[in-house]
Amino acid sequence: MEVYEAIEKRRSIRVYTKKATEDQLKRILVAGAKAPSAGNRQPWEFIIVEDASTIEKLGEIKYQLNRTFTPGPGETQKEVEERALFQKKSFENASVVAVCVASGQAASGWLCIENIALAAVAEGLGTCIVSYWDEGKKQVETLLGLPQDYELVCVLKIGVPGEEGAPRKRRPEGSWLHRNKF
Repeated sequence: MEVYEAIEKRRSIRVYTKKATEDQLKRILVAGAKAPSAGNRQPWEFIIVEDASTIEKLGEIKYQLNRTFTPGPGETQKEVEERALFQKKSFENASVVAVCVASGQAASGWLCIENIALAAVAEGLGTCIVSYWDEGKKQVETLLGLPQDYELVCVLKIGVPGEEGAPRKRRPEGSWLHRNKF
């Protein structure tokens, strides 16, 4: 698959019909590890989470974080709750990979994550980035046994898409471009 095609096809997928195969996971994680990194430190570590109870806990932590959101314009608290429950359910049938980096190296981690997401598209797979913050992030880091000098960047759900993903709403091309000054 040509790189521009992969970029165009990449979507956040929240419904999966089955997990990625072991061979697919290996290929896409190798692609992630080929990302550029500050000082070529290659600070990433990957945790493939296979234990069902750990995956359930990751979903529960994300659910608890998401249900604290304030409803957006025209949205009810019930809709926030439903969206949070959907996020929890979206771990079903997905391979789950935690991307961790040496503390302070998160920017390099995000470059790695984009390589993984694009490689997954080339494999016919979908991905969804799950972020955790504040106390939720600390809970996940403890749950996954991260050493103190490492931090969680995100958890990736990867698998065969059971949906197309939402259409992209993009700013007009070039509206984000400036020269010399903002």
